[in-house]
Amino acid sequence: MDKSIEKAKILDEKAMGRAISRISHEIIERNKGIEDIVLIGIKRRGVPIAKKIAEKIYQIEEEKVPVGVLDITLYRDDLSTKVEDAQVKGQDIPFSLQGKVVVLVDDVLYTGRTVRAALDALTDVGRAKSIQLAVLIDRGHRELPIRADYVGKNVPTSKKEIVSVKLEEYDETNEVVIEELI
Repeated sequence: MDKSIEKAKILDEKAMGRAISRISHEIIERNKGIEDIVLIGIKRRGVPIAKKIAEKIYQIEEEKVPVGVLDITLYRDDLSTKVEDAQVKGQDIPFSLQGKVVVLVDDVLYTGRTVRAALDALTDVGRAKSIQLAVLIDRGHRELPIRADYVGKNVPTSKKEIVSVKLEEYDETNEVVIEELI
């Protein structure tokens, strides 16, 4: 197993909170309010980020925005083996996408392949009015023509580096660090 060392802290808890607040305000401004807005977090770390954005939007607008969970495992183009009875686990979108503006939320945008898989998965769920993309970190190195509408922080990286988003829900802390494989 590869080991890594922490090179730099990109965002601490306060900076992460500011990035989520900025993304939330931008979503409201771009869409002229929150009517017909739904947030869908890409499982795993996109889900708590989507929930944090929904909380911030509630603080600003005093209205709740629905949040769904999208598991893209079976839609990945790098899935090397297909399981015969494979099932999507953890997908929870308890509302219709018809006529909605879906804001897809993920932690890090890198090659664009996760987002492509998420778009395929969303198409199977329903037909949204439009789909926007919000990411906490955009690290570059795209392999597909995909661009985020809302970015918490752009972080130029080398391909040897790993951007690690740590969330209290999984890691007992909120921060983003760059690690390098050794």
